[in-house]
Amino acid sequence: MNILVLGSGGREHAFAWKLAKSKQLENLYIAPGNAGTAQCGTNVKIQATDFEAVKNLVWEKSIDLVLVGPEDPLVQGIHDYFLNDEVLKEVPVIGPKKDGAQLEGSKDFSKQFMLRHGVPTAGYKSFTKDNISEAAAFIEGLTPPYVLKADGLAAGKGVLIIEDKEEAKRELENMILNAKFGKAGNTVVIEEFLKGIELSVFVLTDGKSYKLLPAAKDYKRIGVGDTGLNTGGMGAVSPVPFADEAFIKKVEEKIVKPTINGLLKDGIDYRGFIFIGLMNCDGEPKVIEYNCRMGDPETEVVIPRIESDLLDLLQGVATQTLHEKEYSVTPDIATTVVLVSGGYPEDYEKHKVVSGLEGIHHSQVFHSGTSLADNGQVLTSGGRVFAVTSFGKTISEAVAKSFETAEQISYDKKYYRSDIGKDLIDWKG
Repeated sequence: MNILVLGSGGREHAFAWKLAKSKQLENLYIAPGNAGTAQCGTNVKIQATDFEAVKNLVWEKSIDLVLVGPEDPLVQGIHDYFLNDEVLKEVPVIGPKKDGAQLEGSKDFSKQFMLRHGVPTAGYKSFTKDNISEAAAFIEGLTPPYVLKADGLAAGKGVLIIEDKEEAKRELENMILNAKFGKAGNTVVIEEFLKGIELSVFVLTDGKSYKLLPAAKDYKRIGVGDTGLNTGGMGAVSPVPFADEAFIKKVEEKIVKPTINGLLKDGIDYRGFIFIGLMNCDGEPKVIEYNCRMGDPETEVVIPRIESDLLDLLQGVATQTLHEKEYSVTPDIATTVVLVSGGYPEDYEKHKVVSGLEGIHHSQVFHSGTSLADNGQVLTSGGRVFAVTSFGKTISEAVAKSFETAEQISYDKKYYRSDIGKDLIDWKG
C-alpha cells in the first residue's frame, strides 16, 4: 500500500516510524515531514492544509490511504474535501469529517455534546458579546480558580486559569471584545475548575467499533516541578499508575462508550482518533476536553507501546472492520523527554546545528521540529525539537535511558525538563 501521512511533528514521525514496520507498506510519503520522517519514507514539501496540493500528490503517487496528524486540516474539512471530489472520494482518510472535528474545533460544541450524551464534565456556560453582561454573575457563582476557554482553535493557547475574580472578568472582555485570541474567542466557555490529576486516554474508532489505546500523562509546564509557562508538552509517560485497570474500565463505561454512541446518535460518521483529556477526581473520571487527533508528545509513548500492525488497524478504520483486527499492547513502560529550543515557549532561535544523533541504542528519537540542510546536517526548526522515547520495566528505568540519550544529543541552548515521571515513580495515590 502507498500511504500518505500529513503533518510535520513528533506525532507524525511516530506514525511514520510505526507504519514503516508494516509488511503491507509499499511506499510512505510524509507532507511536509521533518528530518526524522525522512528516515522512514519520502518527505514532500507541501502543507497539510493545502488541499489542492494534497490532491495532486494523492493522484500522482497512487496513494491508498491518508493519515491526518494535526487538527487544522481536519477542522478545515480535508476529509469532506476528499469525499466531495471525484478523483479522491475512494481514498480513505483517517481523521473525522468537519462535523466530528468540531469536538475539538469548538469548545461550546463539545460541551453541549457531553451534556447531551451524559458524559461527565465540569459545569459551564458559554458567552458571546450578546450575553457578556451575564458573565459577571456567572463568575460570582463559581469558586476560584476560574477557567476561561476560547471556543475555537487557538494554537493550544486559548485556555486561561485565573485565581482572581476581577481579573477573570477583565480577561473575558479581553477575549470577546478585544479579540485576544482572534475569532477563536468570539465565544468563550467559562467552566468550574476540576481538582485532581490529569491524564489522556486515546480511542481509535471506525464509527461503529473502537480500540482503547494506552493512556498517558503529559507534562505541560516548561519548568521543573510544573512551573512556568504552558507548552505543547515537555514529556509523557504511559501507562500511568493512577489509571489502573479499574479506573480505565470506569473511563470506558462512563466516557468512551457514551462518546462513541453519542456520535452515532448524532449522525456523525467519525473515523479516526479521539483524544480524551481527563481529570481523575478522587477516582472518578471527568472530561476536560476532546481532541480530534492524537496528542503530542503522548503519541510518542502510546504508538510505540502498540504491538499490532498500525497499518492493519487503519485499514480496519477505513473499511469499518476494526472489530476484526488483532490488537495488543506491551505491558512495558514508555517515557518520552522533549528537548526544546532555548527561550521556548516564547521567542526562540532556529537553524541550530544538531549533533550526537548517531550511535543511540537505548532510545527512539522522534523529531518534532527539525529540517535537513543541503549538506545533510540536521537543523532545529521549531520550539520542540526532539522527543526521546525509551522503554523500561519501571518508570525510573525508562526515563533514565531517555535522560542519557538527551545528554548525548547536542545543539546550542538545548533544554529539557529533568523531572519527567518523577512524580509517578513512588506513586501512592
